[in-house]
Amino acid sequence: MSQNTFPTASRREFLKNTGRVAAASALAGVAIPHVHAGENNTIQLALVGCGGRGNGAALDAMSTNRGSVKLVAMADVFEHRLKGGYDSLRKQCGDKVNVPKDRQFLGFDAYRKAMDCLKPGDVAILATPPGFRWVHFAYAVQKGLNIFSEKPLAVDGPTSRKFLALGDESVKKNLKVGVGLMFRHCRARQEVYDRVQAGELGDLMMLRAYRMHGPFIGYFGPKPKEMNELLFQVAQFHGFLWASGGTFSDWNIHQIDECCWMKNAWPVKAQANGGRHYRGDSVDQNFDNYSVEYTFPDGTKLFFYGRGITGCYDEFATYLHGTKGSAVTTSGLIAGKCRTFKGQNMGKEDVAWTFPQPAPNPYQLEWDALIDAIRQDKPYNESKRGVEASVVTSMGRMAAHTGQIVTYDQMLACDHEFAPNVDRLAKDSPAPVLADAHGKYPIPQPGITTKREY
Repeated sequence: MSQNTFPTASRREFLKNTGRVAAASALAGVAIPHVHAGENNTIQLALVGCGGRGNGAALDAMSTNRGSVKLVAMADVFEHRLKGGYDSLRKQCGDKVNVPKDRQFLGFDAYRKAMDCLKPGDVAILATPPGFRWVHFAYAVQKGLNIFSEKPLAVDGPTSRKFLALGDESVKKNLKVGVGLMFRHCRARQEVYDRVQAGELGDLMMLRAYRMHGPFIGYFGPKPKEMNELLFQVAQFHGFLWASGGTFSDWNIHQIDECCWMKNAWPVKAQANGGRHYRGDSVDQNFDNYSVEYTFPDGTKLFFYGRGITGCYDEFATYLHGTKGSAVTTSGLIAGKCRTFKGQNMGKEDVAWTFPQPAPNPYQLEWDALIDAIRQDKPYNESKRGVEASVVTSMGRMAAHTGQIVTYDQMLACDHEFAPNVDRLAKDSPAPVLADAHGKYPIPQPGITTKREY
């Protein structure tokens, strides 16, 4: 891959290029609904969060060949996003989008109104900033709705614990839950996983992942004077830890989860470095680079490298190293240009196997799997795995931001919650984090801020 030419990996770009709460205890006693499609065989959708990810998820849902799926309600806090999402989806999906003005909802309570348009067994798409995820998930479970939730599911210890309890409730109610960690639905990566488990690479001894390219979307300058503080932070959610876990959690979870899947284990601890460089008037809370060493229970290491700086060497890739061979599972493409090698050298002459290209679209495959599960009423719930992947990602971020070794158990048990009042936020509410006199927000200070607050 040439320097400074990063192949954008967003859902929006992939689709273009391929053409195409209450706490869990409050849910006790709610009747368990049937969760398959209704008598007319149409599964209805409510889209909560109408940005690029939400629109992409809705498009994938309506593109499935697993029966009739229609979008009937939409919700967002920004009118321009709701209108833009509606116009785009209507143009691409036609009559599958049946969302008149009275089912287009704005505001922090809009998620309730959109989900109220569904019947038990329909699907709520949760694609707002991750800081709101547990609140929306809880209401969907209360309503008896199946759920597709974007990742990460949680960004701190308290919300991770809430989500685990809510996930248990969703399982008890036989709800189908998909989580947007689409790498696990990639056919090429599934083939690599099978080969790893069959012993083709021997014992995995080291895993490496790189997401290094130009500046992240979560880098930005001061808030416009006329803009509401809370809405500014929601609009720029990649730059605020309470809203997304920052770019580390929101972007890097895919490859971290991918490696844990291949290893068949979650790391027990992480140590890390990170820092900010050349930032000018940027006011966000992100570091520009992260280097994390994860340790699995058997001592195997996963090394993750993330960087968002222009003019540097770019790489978007994941590598596995075993006692008998090696593999590439990510190579600049979301669909996975996967291959295995006879040894540790990865030249063309060393290739043992490669997955035929082009690989099927994993964004579509994850929706096909969810709709199949709904129609066939078979167990399907990715919430627990989604929370675990979120916890592992958060512990790598926290290790870098505090300069401390952070274990999985410490991350999950941590009592610091970024936005404890997120379920009660309204447009005129104070924002979860405030800027200083210069318009800049608190940034992590490794070695100074060491109490696992980041």
